[in-house]
Amino acid sequence: MDISHLLLQYLITFGWAVTGAVSMAVALSILIKIFSWISPIDEWKEVARGNMSMAVVLASVVLGTALVIGFTLMS
Repeated sequence: MDISHLLLQYLITFGWAVTGAVSMAVALSILIKIFSWISPIDEWKEVARGNMSMAVVLASVVLGTALVIGFTLMS
């Protein structure tokens, strides 16, 4: 195996990593917008006021979605 083939494989892996990161960022931003839209309170205002429980809820939404997407991609 020569160095050009190895470099090509590294570039392909890096490309997929960037694609995955951008896709995850877009999906999570859409999810947070939908969660804010269906929720009766303003989550970001509550987090800015120091409401730690709302921050935990938003973090659990993000982590739950990341787990679902991750397990979907693994199968």
